[in-house]
Amino acid sequence: MTPPLLTARIMQCPIDAAASGTSSVMQFHSIADESTSNSSPLQPLLERSQRHCYGDGNPGEFPLAVSPSIVLHVLSACDLDPKDLANLEASHTAILSSAFKPANFAPNFALSLPELAAFDMCQKRTMFKLMKQEEKECLKERCGGSWKHVLRYILIREKNGCRVIAGPGHSIVITSNGDVYSFGANCSGQLGLGDSEDRFKPCLIRSLQGIKITQAAVGSRQTMLVSDTGSVYAFGKDTFWGGELVEAAHAQITAPKIVESLKGVFVVQAVIGGYFSAVLSREGRVYTFSWGKAERLGHSSDPSDVEPHLLSGLDDVPIAYISGGNCYLLMLAYQPNGMSVYSVGCGLGGKLGHGCKNNKGMPKLIEHFQSLSFKPVSIAAGTWHAAALGADGRVCTWGWGHTGCLGHGDEEYKDVPTVVNGLSNVKAVHLSTGEYTTFVVADNGDVYSFGSGEFLVYQEDDEAEDGPDFSTPTIVNSLKALNKKVVQISPTNASYWLNSEMGHPHTFAVMESGDLHAFGGGIRGQLGVKLLEGVDKASVPMHVPIVLS
Repeated sequence: MTPPLLTARIMQCPIDAAASGTSSVMQFHSIADESTSNSSPLQPLLERSQRHCYGDGNPGEFPLAVSPSIVLHVLSACDLDPKDLANLEASHTAILSSAFKPANFAPNFALSLPELAAFDMCQKRTMFKLMKQEEKECLKERCGGSWKHVLRYILIREKNGCRVIAGPGHSIVITSNGDVYSFGANCSGQLGLGDSEDRFKPCLIRSLQGIKITQAAVGSRQTMLVSDTGSVYAFGKDTFWGGELVEAAHAQITAPKIVESLKGVFVVQAVIGGYFSAVLSREGRVYTFSWGKAERLGHSSDPSDVEPHLLSGLDDVPIAYISGGNCYLLMLAYQPNGMSVYSVGCGLGGKLGHGCKNNKGMPKLIEHFQSLSFKPVSIAAGTWHAAALGADGRVCTWGWGHTGCLGHGDEEYKDVPTVVNGLSNVKAVHLSTGEYTTFVVADNGDVYSFGSGEFLVYQEDDEAEDGPDFSTPTIVNSLKALNKKVVQISPTNASYWLNSEMGHPHTFAVMESGDLHAFGGGIRGQLGVKLLEGVDKASVPMHVPIVLS
């Protein structure tokens, strides 16, 4: 965003009137009198904003430059992107001339207003607010020495996160206020409702009332929830993670129970793979549970290991987001000059992205992105294949190519990230992966899919019960026919060969309006709606009776 456009946006932002505690909008008078037919619609606003900074406006107009605190309130209220704040700091726009000078405000009196605005926006996040000042300073240094970098580090996880998660047989939905709804298969108590009965419609987990949940992970028969205060709650079959929940091995936990071994770690994200679990701390460190035998996840342990192990080899690399496949882990690392991706675990099929099929017991940087001039901003680890979204809207895939899930027109595996040429005319903004399926959401809300189309009708007039497989990106017209803009497709943790009793994989489409639609297998209630007698799947997206926001 250019400085003039940023200036116009800032001048229209609501500010918090500190003295009165009321919200107001900065008003500028006589704009119509000064506009001309030959000038840009933004020009009068820009001219006036510059004039007001120096206090030479008409009576009643506010001299903005004489009150840096007001500028700071405006910058913070706009929720500007860190790049926008950096552009403002680097520009010579008169309205922000004070940005080049020390603002003389706490916590550091030498900081500029954009830098302080970034600090204030970080402070709005509970994970940051609860940190001691020395911990905040340490995080700032890990991220590159700027509060703008810290803000960007935090936003990466927020933008990558999804509040709707589809497991092999059950589903978790988190509303905007932190309430959690669960539905679907409940044979091991994985719904957290205190029993083991399946549910065919969303049910509120009432035992979590008063606790704000921000993120969830689901496995075959397990669920993990992360609260805004960094606690992790787990329930379901205690097979791979959290044996400390109870003394009996592999017990069934039917209600959320805090994971005691993680009490010393402020967790911001959790993932569950096929044979392991992992959590991400607010400082950007990764801890893994189980499946560390032969040091496949950086430590040596047995499948019943109950203690979290710090993933070594990343001491100076802050991880902003993690994504887990069946037997491997992807990590999106924050760097001031752009993101990078590390991988660890099983390398069969080339899904680690290093040009080979070897396992990696220690995290290794995927170097091939550099040769593609590809700057990753999002990652998705499918069961057997992986995908990444670039800052320019391109998509790369790699790993097993069964059913065409890599989108390259064949079923061959790729052992390095490869650009999906079939999306060359599409600017992607979101992607997700499942067992043998990849979904890509374009900036206009269109959804493309490639791989298994077994349980999704692609064309509005498609009468076939099961859709075909597609080895190149194909627009999903049955979603487009809803006339609602799709913003996210849920990640799907599914391994049908391990969980056939759960029914077939399912997926959710999240709309800009907050509405939710589901399709795929629904025999255990995982779609949130009860299907007709004898029907075990929904090939056309069905509305789920819950609103996210």
